[in-house]
Amino acid sequence: MNDEFYINRCIELAQKALGKTYPNPLVGSVIVHNNSIIGEGFHKKAGEPHAEINAINSIKEEDKHLIPESTIYVSLEPCAHFGKTPPCALKIVELGFKKVVIGAMDSHDKVNGKGKKIITDAGIEVISGILEDECRELNKRFFTYHEKKRPFIILKWAQSADGFMDKDFKPTQISNSLSKQFVHQIRSEEHAILVGKNTALHDNPSLTVREIEGRNPIRILIDFNLDIPESCNIYNDEAETIIFNSIKDSKDKYLKFIKIEKENSLDQILEKLYELQIQSVIIEGGRFTLQQFIDQNLWDETLIFKNPNLNLENGTKAPDFNFAPDKTENLRDTQVLFFSNHSLD
Repeated sequence: MNDEFYINRCIELAQKALGKTYPNPLVGSVIVHNNSIIGEGFHKKAGEPHAEINAINSIKEEDKHLIPESTIYVSLEPCAHFGKTPPCALKIVELGFKKVVIGAMDSHDKVNGKGKKIITDAGIEVISGILEDECRELNKRFFTYHEKKRPFIILKWAQSADGFMDKDFKPTQISNSLSKQFVHQIRSEEHAILVGKNTALHDNPSLTVREIEGRNPIRILIDFNLDIPESCNIYNDEAETIIFNSIKDSKDKYLKFIKIEKENSLDQILEKLYELQIQSVIIEGGRFTLQQFIDQNLWDETLIFKNPNLNLENGTKAPDFNFAPDKTENLRDTQVLFFSNHSLD
């Protein structure tokens, strides 16, 4: 068995916690003795033990003596700082593993090579950069947040074959029930979801997860003049909600009002979300909000749900978005077009 095989298993394990570890990264770990896995684990939730500790704790009592002859694999550099849990790098040194294999290094300023240094300084062999691209893709939200000082941004909308988002400017069902489940799955995986005032007024969305089992994202509303009545669904107590406005700063249980200027509002919003440690956001706003992000090249991925059999003829035009999809999938009669912003590569 090779290092890539075990790091790939680390990635598989880490993915089990997608959407549950914010603001921490997704991490998986595998412990191998003589080409046999004797322990494995992943980080399940912020504040709980890290992947390496869960992997160590999973080793059977009768196999604990094998640790000094074993290799520990981890998809992300072991942490070197005291947070809600002690540093994993120190635990690895304490137990005296023979070798450590790391997928990607951690660009978080509290780690960033420090974990690897603690382990090498103790005389333990360390290899890093195994399946590095795949490990970085696993934590694209975490890396974007720490390296670009903003959340990972996903644009999402549905449109008809002739490029409209609604019929005669009234809410219109464009995609099918299967794609709705898929959207709710995505919501549960991302940290937050954002809409503008017009979407909140016209569609009265809840922006919660209802079609699947999962966590509700933090809801974000841009409403400069606070025109949205508090009777609207976005103000219910089903999820934490942030309202960017130009009138007040206040906090009440699950509602947080943040005052910003209208000029350069997107930059201010992303700066505030960074301060709040929000690592990813789906932009589900209407055309105006989406177009602002597109025009400023503030997006990492885009999902377009297209109904090729539906022509609406009149209504809100879909955003101007002139990019080729990386791939297209069919959810029955709805096409899902996936885009990545290659200008940011």
